[in-house]
Amino acid sequence: MGQRIPEETVEHIRRSVDIVDIVQQYVSLKKQGRNYFGLCPFHGEKTPSFSVSPEKQIYHCFGCGAGGNVFSFLMEIEGISFIEAVKRLAPRANVDLSHVVDDHLPTERTETATMIAAHELLKKFYHHLLMHTNEGEEALNYLLQRGFTREIIEQFEIGYALPAWNAAVTFLTNKGFSLPLMERAGLIVKKSGEDSYFDRFRHRIMFPIHNHHGETVAFSGRAIGNEEPKYLNSPETLIFNKRNILYHFHEARLPMRQKQQVVLFEGFADVIAAVQAGISHAVATMGTALSEEQARMLRRNASSVIVCYDGDRAGIDAALRASETLTEAGCYVKVAMIPDGLDPDEYVRKYGADRFRHHVLDASLSLTAFKLEYLKRGRHLQNESERLRYIEEAVREISRLSNAIEADYYLRQLADEFSISLDALREQMMIHGKKQQIERKQERRETVILPAKAKLLPAFQKAERMLIAHMLRDKSIAFTVQEAIEGAFNIEEHRAIAAYVYAFYEEGHEPDVSSLLERIHDSQLKRIVTELSMMPINENISSAELQDYLQCVLNYPKEQLLKQKEAELREAERQKDYERAKRIASEMIAMRKSLYFGRRGING
Repeated sequence: MGQRIPEETVEHIRRSVDIVDIVQQYVSLKKQGRNYFGLCPFHGEKTPSFSVSPEKQIYHCFGCGAGGNVFSFLMEIEGISFIEAVKRLAPRANVDLSHVVDDHLPTERTETATMIAAHELLKKFYHHLLMHTNEGEEALNYLLQRGFTREIIEQFEIGYALPAWNAAVTFLTNKGFSLPLMERAGLIVKKSGEDSYFDRFRHRIMFPIHNHHGETVAFSGRAIGNEEPKYLNSPETLIFNKRNILYHFHEARLPMRQKQQVVLFEGFADVIAAVQAGISHAVATMGTALSEEQARMLRRNASSVIVCYDGDRAGIDAALRASETLTEAGCYVKVAMIPDGLDPDEYVRKYGADRFRHHVLDASLSLTAFKLEYLKRGRHLQNESERLRYIEEAVREISRLSNAIEADYYLRQLADEFSISLDALREQMMIHGKKQQIERKQERRETVILPAKAKLLPAFQKAERMLIAHMLRDKSIAFTVQEAIEGAFNIEEHRAIAAYVYAFYEEGHEPDVSSLLERIHDSQLKRIVTELSMMPINENISSAELQDYLQCVLNYPKEQLLKQKEAELREAERQKDYERAKRIASEMIAMRKSLYFGRRGING
């Protein structure tokens, strides 16, 4: 059975951890005033609306509404339980919770942990075989001949899988792992029609693939020599999704944030060569096209991306597609051109690290310059019709630029290169611009539903929000509100939050939103609390302003009843039921007096 973590232990861990440090592992944050801002990790956005308060130790997204404290953040971004989140942060507070078991952990979660444990052990097994056995000597010599150093092999934990059909099966069995689960983990394969298994990877150099916490979740096995397939990768599993993982991301995250730049490659060998060349902010896709999820991940951690794909036709096409995906995610994109059809790994081995840095990365082209070069490929520009066709397509591409200075720069380049009138190019660009405007309008009419205007909140709701916002910051205001209206908030969620706040202060606590959130289990209430606690308010609220909020809240039900009575009065007069109309009118006068005298009583 699992053990309950004492509340004081949870509180000690929460107070010992700075939420900014934890969030910065996932989001690139910049300080603005008291708070830190970045791109929300919970929904796609191009402008930062995600805020972290070091003072309150909470986060809130003004775009999607996500919010909470450090435990909530880990639970939401990792999809883990509360106990898992507390255990994850416990070492930062020098607290040992290794003995605590989460009884409510889903089967899928325990399977995930077992799969990761198996990958970690097998990675060490493969690495040992490569570095310390006679069986791995051929693979080790192969790597050394290709320019890998022993230091880089150690750093990337590269290994070797034996030629035997059951080396991994035997290893995992001896370690007590379930073979059916290991098959679902992608490490072994079940023989067709039999109840036996064989190794997925045999006689291959093994590159471990890590998730963004540095845990091994998959492998890529490279053939030694010219065997096919050249690379054999793990299948997608519970712990490995190619769209959501970038190779070397866990190591590159810090340097890419420091530089606000990342170099994107296509393959593992390219990343390793780049790291050997001193480029620590290097990552690679998993052998597939760059996904939108990966692009957003890069944008959250760096503002600029250098795309450095192979120099052949396929690599250049892939670079263009990746660049467009990155631009859509809000990245500033440059493209490094590799000459002679080489891939980055080959270029570094052939020309060296310095030349790669200075002649390739430092000479990378802006996205527009790359697209203009791309349009030239395969064209005989000495031919008049080919030349005119290229110029037409180049002007069309330049017309898509939103920056007028950038567009003018490339138009002048085009005019100088082909001795064409700049005015003629500008006129043609305007024609393309008008066509694109018409196309965009047509697309909006066909596909876009215009968002409704933001609904203005009624006065009573604004008053309730302001009261709770002040109550979260000031204990005395909370008790004043409790004495005046107790739980008479008109919105159900506000009544529930007020009850939590009253109880929190009655237990002797001082204002601490992060601690309060630990007592609230409803996710919607947590979001409202974090939103209101981050809402700008007048910290020095006057007594008159406070009383106005209270009166507005108290009067709302009476005002609604008055409206109902007004409707009843009109109906009685329409039916010429004068006795009933007189009675209703008398009731309305008394109700209006109660509103008036109520205000006097509160203020008095």
